[in-house]
Amino acid sequence: MLDHNLKVNLADIYALYVKAQNFHWNVEGPDFAQYHDFLGKFYESVGGEIDGVAELIRTLNEYAPGSFGRFSELTSIFDETSIPSPLEMIKKLEADNIIVLEGLRKTYEEAERLSQFGISNHIQDLITAHEKHGWMLRSFNKTR
Repeated sequence: MLDHNLKVNLADIYALYVKAQNFHWNVEGPDFAQYHDFLGKFYESVGGEIDGVAELIRTLNEYAPGSFGRFSELTSIFDETSIPSPLEMIKKLEADNIIVLEGLRKTYEEAERLSQFGISNHIQDLITAHEKHGWMLRSFNKTR
């Protein structure tokens, strides 16, 4: 079960990365520079998590999924084929980040239950990173 949870985490993080990169490439509008810069930093940060999760899977003597087909089977994040407005992009990434967080928390609990503390420590760091992502994404749509 832990290996499956990690595979789902990998697929979710990869899907979030691809969507954020797509938005970075295609964002337009009066605040282009702000969104383009934020989305670039966001997708690079998320992309930096991919290899570590794949390596956690390998520590369990399992193979990491590595194809779009397998990722699409494992992820709950929907593919984006349209180019929404910048604020809608942020809302979609915020919703997807929540999916990533839910999966990471599930994996953390399972790793702790199995005394896989190296895995739980790594996942804990990812949870912290995605909580920060959530705060930043929420802040774009916040009004006083």
